[in-house]
Amino acid sequence: MTQQTPLTELPEWKALVESAAQLKKAPMNLTSVMTPERVREFSLSLDTPEGPFLVDFSKNLVDAEVWQQLGRLAEATKVATTVRRTLGGEAVNRTEGRAALHTALRCRDPAAVVSAAGAGGADDVMPGIRRVLAQMRDFTERVRSGAWRGHSDQTMTDVVNIGIGGSDLGPAMACQALAHYGHSGGLRMHFISNVDPTHLAEVLRLVNPATTLFIIASKTFTTQETLANARAAKAWFLEHSGAGEAAVAKHFVALSTNQRGCQEFGIDPANMFEFWDWVGGRFSMWGAVGLSIALFVGMDHFEQMLDGANFMDRHFLETIDQPSKCVPLVLALLGVWYNNFLDAQTHAILPYDQYLARLPAYLQQCDMESNGKSTNLDGQKVDYSTGSIIWGEPGTNGQHAFFQLIHQGTKLIPCDFLAPAQGINPPFEQHELLLSNFLAQTAALMMGKSEAQVRADMKNLPEAERDALTPHRIFAGSKPSTSIVYPKLTPFQFGSLVAMYEHKVLAQAAIWNINPFDQWGVELGKKMANDLLPCVQDAVRVAAATAAGDICPEASKILQQYDASTAGILRHIRAVHSGASATSSAGAGKKRPASAVVDSDEPQAKRTVSHS
Repeated sequence: MTQQTPLTELPEWKALVESAAQLKKAPMNLTSVMTPERVREFSLSLDTPEGPFLVDFSKNLVDAEVWQQLGRLAEATKVATTVRRTLGGEAVNRTEGRAALHTALRCRDPAAVVSAAGAGGADDVMPGIRRVLAQMRDFTERVRSGAWRGHSDQTMTDVVNIGIGGSDLGPAMACQALAHYGHSGGLRMHFISNVDPTHLAEVLRLVNPATTLFIIASKTFTTQETLANARAAKAWFLEHSGAGEAAVAKHFVALSTNQRGCQEFGIDPANMFEFWDWVGGRFSMWGAVGLSIALFVGMDHFEQMLDGANFMDRHFLETIDQPSKCVPLVLALLGVWYNNFLDAQTHAILPYDQYLARLPAYLQQCDMESNGKSTNLDGQKVDYSTGSIIWGEPGTNGQHAFFQLIHQGTKLIPCDFLAPAQGINPPFEQHELLLSNFLAQTAALMMGKSEAQVRADMKNLPEAERDALTPHRIFAGSKPSTSIVYPKLTPFQFGSLVAMYEHKVLAQAAIWNINPFDQWGVELGKKMANDLLPCVQDAVRVAAATAAGDICPEASKILQQYDASTAGILRHIRAVHSGASATSSAGAGKKRPASAVVDSDEPQAKRTVSHS
């Protein structure tokens, strides 16, 4: 459903433009307005089965009038209608003609019927989801119990997930987030995504082919980067295990729908785990793509993660008409306020929880790939800002890196601070120190430090020195932040947190009238990479072998479609390889076989989750 009136022409939008103009003329002093009544008005607490989940957004640059205006904007742009259509399985992904129904993957009602509309009609998706979950449980229990054996009759000690994008970021982030719950399973997790052979080599140095299980995550089994890494891993396995092709089926499984491709690779169709085109890659860790998570933490914990996400799904759907009561909508409206009316370009995600170290990177894809659009659902160029730049690091590390800019720089940077009320690991007094930093940073951003306070702190210094130092020690304050406090980082709370941010993205897309479920911007570069590959192969292989000559005619013809800079860089690469060939011993420039990328005598790693 598209908007009849252009977004920037809506009265609700214009009212916010006026409010923002007034705020810029007379900046809001958050300290002076901070009262218990304000905290009550601008805080939400959700009663989860594990304790209260708090979202305090009182330290944001909004007052009651602005908040009401933002709520009216959500109503005018029919956010609730879009949410219901999406979670109801309608074909909201219009450019690809399909539903976006990742929420069905975590539907916990055994009697639920959920239909996904699309080019093939509307069908109940729940039987297929339940079948795959049952398949995942059977498989993970066999691997974790030791019933699954490799070609040499040994149990698995390591799992290597080979995927890219959503097939990597989500599972890798989740395995790190839930590492506390994975230690007892005895499996070490590793993730390979980059087509750079260094990523493959450094992971394979850590594992023993006889006790390693590889997961190949590619829906079509044609993803270029994933298949390149998968073939290289298979070649390494065959060389270093001394086993024949038949052993591949005991060490490789697939998350795919391409049975023929999997069989040709050597994977048993019984060990293919299905996922569907109505699940976008960046929203896919809740199903088969989460197999690595389930192997690591066990299926019971994996399903607790689904329970937490489903809790947030139901909260979102039940409160979407009430902006002051719906957590994902609160975050979405705050983001729109800063992005569209106060000219903020970025948004910082700052987890005071080391387990969530990869959350900012995950949310970069979730948010920026979804809402990084400049064309609306009517096919028209937008005349307003859409997705924010997402970035961040865990506290307290960030305090000693980039917080200086947030506190005293010239950029407006809204921040989400996340922390568990309870720690998991001793010494627990360090968790108290962590929480004190969490509280102090949001308070310091809000309160700042006035000239009078600065001078009072330096009262024992000579006056000239006080005068010189004072301007440098003043903090303006009134820097916005939202505090999110969950009871403890359990699989349930983790699932709720991720689903909360997914729904924030959907709500913002509804306001901006864009499609958050496609990613055409990714496709252009992939096509060009395929076009340019023969040119690179010519530059590297031919030049290394001959140490002479220019780009071959076939490659030159391809390059004519590109710019002078691209052609010049390619010629530079060719010159480097030509020089290497001319100055090195015979054969030094030849391409190394994939099976030679690692030394099998390297010691195994002692860590649990590897991102190297």
